[in-house]
Formats: sequence, structure tokens, C-alpha cells
Amino acid sequence: MPNAWTWDETLYAGSAEHYVRGRMPYPCDLGAQIVKAAQLGGATRALDVGCGPGSLTLLLAACVQEVIGIDADAGMLQQAARAAARAGAGNVSWRRMRAEELPGDQDSVDLVTFAQSFHWMERETVAAAVRGMLRPGGACVHVHATTHRGDDSFDPLPRPRPPYEQIRALVVSYLGPGRRAGRSSLPEVILGGDEPAVYRRAGFRGPLHVEVRRGEVVERSVEDILAATFSLSSSTPHLFGADCGRFESELRALLVAESDGGLFCERLRDVAFDVWRPG
Repeated sequence: MPNAWTWDETLYAGSAEHYVRGRMPYPCDLGAQIVKAAQLGGATRALDVGCGPGSLTLLLAACVQEVIGIDADAGMLQQAARAAARAGAGNVSWRRMRAEELPGDQDSVDLVTFAQSFHWMERETVAAAVRGMLRPGGACVHVHATTHRGDDSFDPLPRPRPPYEQIRALVVSYLGPGRRAGRSSLPEVILGGDEPAVYRRAGFRGPLHVEVRRGEVVERSVEDILAATFSLSSSTPHLFGADCGRFESELRALLVAESDGGLFCERLRDVAFDVWRPG
């Protein structure tokens, strides 16, 4: 992790409730596809690292014997626990901890997953830690997805697409041009880097790459897009401070003006995942 940015607990502070509403769900069979591609069975013990509000964790729960979700944000885990209770998922447990603290007191597992989380971590440290936690025959799965917004297509849809460029301009007018992340600006390298090389240096081989095609057109409301904006680390509510209410009012007015009766349409992005095996 570059010295220009250090993780802190404000990264997603106050965004968990918005995350639940503003992020579009993963494909409902993604958990089953992961378990199948990893060649694991129903007796699998899984660990979802950086689980957020349990979006992937609960999909895995339907396919494995036990799954543990860990996250550093207390608000995310509260939302995850509520979602598990609503789903009646009795084989899920939640732990508040940073990935860098692994293995901690966690036992070995058959499956480790990262979904939209690995780039926030000290990747070399975490990859080595989870490699050491895997049982023989286990796998580490890295999910590639973007769920706060749809794809970049331009073909006509039944309703207008959300005005993301205008939303970004409004955020910049309040927070400045640098992409925020917690108390600091975010170096671009955090979102990039040669992650396959990180896995290989940690002793993994692969990957087996799996594409999950989507492309469905979905409707999203003004409130959905507002929540999606607040779900991002670069525009979490606390970043706006005393101006948050004014920003929210301006954003809602923009969205109402650009919508079709308060509604937008988007096409879902494809999802992909890589299955890495201990070498």
C-alpha cells in the first residue's frame, strides 16, 4: 500500500445503509457458480473477506456448510446481520476485523472470497495470510464487479440513464477534483496494480477465469441513485460535513429533473471471477 494513503475507519463511515439500497445485487446464482468452479461441495467452510453488508456472503451461505464474513466497518456488519436474519441464514457468522489481522483466531477454510474489496487491503500481506488458511484442495476467489452503476452502453432504453457525469460534477463542486477515500485523497494505484502477480507471489497458481454474462435492463429510482452515490467511498455522507443536507437536496433535484417520473433505466454489467489455487 503506497505511503500516500493509509486505510482508516472513515473509509465507508455512514454509507452502509446507502450501500444496501444503492448497490445492485450480484447474480442470484453467483455463490453456486463460485463453489462449482472451485470444485468444492456442500461441506465447504468459506470466508468472505471485506464482506460489506453480506451481498456475496449470503449467496455463498446457500451453497456451503458455513461462511464467515469479516469487515472492518461496524455499520456494514450490522446491515449484514440484519440481512442474514431476514433470510433465515443460520450458517453465517460475522466478525469485525481488518483483513490484515488474518488469520487471527480463525480456523482453516476451504474457500476465501474477495468481492470489490481486495484493492483496499495491504494485498501482499493479506494474500499470504489467506494462502496459509486454505485447506488442501481449497481455493481463493476474486470477484470482479461494479454494482453501483450500470454499463457504459448508449443504445436507447425505456427510460433515461442516470446522469453520472452531472452527479460527478456536483460531487466535485463540493469535495474538489481529487478522489476522496476516508480522510485522504486516493492514489490511482490503489484501484490498479498487478493483482495476479500479488496472488502468484503469495503462492497461488491460476487463475481459472469465469465470466458471468448479464445485460438485463433494470429500473432504478431517484432514491436508488442517491443511495448509490452515498455508497461510494469517494462520496460517503460524512465527507460533506455540514453541507451534506444541501448536497443531498441538490442531487435529488438534479435526479428528479433528469428522470422519467422519478425513474431511470440501466443495463447491468457483467460479473467475472478468478479462481486461484494454492501452488
